[in-house]
Amino acid sequence: MTSWTPDELRRIGAADELQIAPTLADGTLRPPTTIWVVPDGDDVYVRAVNGTDSSWYRSTRTRHQGHVHTDGVDRDVTLTDVPDSDPVNARIDTAYRTKYRQYDTAYVDMILTPAARAATLKLTPR
Repeated sequence: MTSWTPDELRRIGAADELQIAPTLADGTLRPPTTIWVVPDGDDVYVRAVNGTDSSWYRSTRTRHQGHVHTDGVDRDVTLTDVPDSDPVNARIDTAYRTKYRQYDTAYVDMILTPAARAATLKLTPR
């Protein structure tokens, strides 16, 4: 299994936004969506602010693969669901609050809702 390099983790941690393009059933990439991203240790996580009804999230359901780009990081990834019961979700909540504290709390709170938590994905480089 491939892992993020220390430089990629640093860049992702410093970037406000990430472009994610899920792989569709026919193998092509969906147009990218801009989302917030947080690292946790050597792992990287994203959430769909609109939960599992989000169109970009729904497009991850078939192949669980995609492509991400931000600040010099350009990688194909595997997208793994993170169950709400996974203890990492509490750390992801804290990471979002910390990383995006300069934004209005109303925006940050949207990524911490039960609906958004239900759409948490771990990004693993391929």
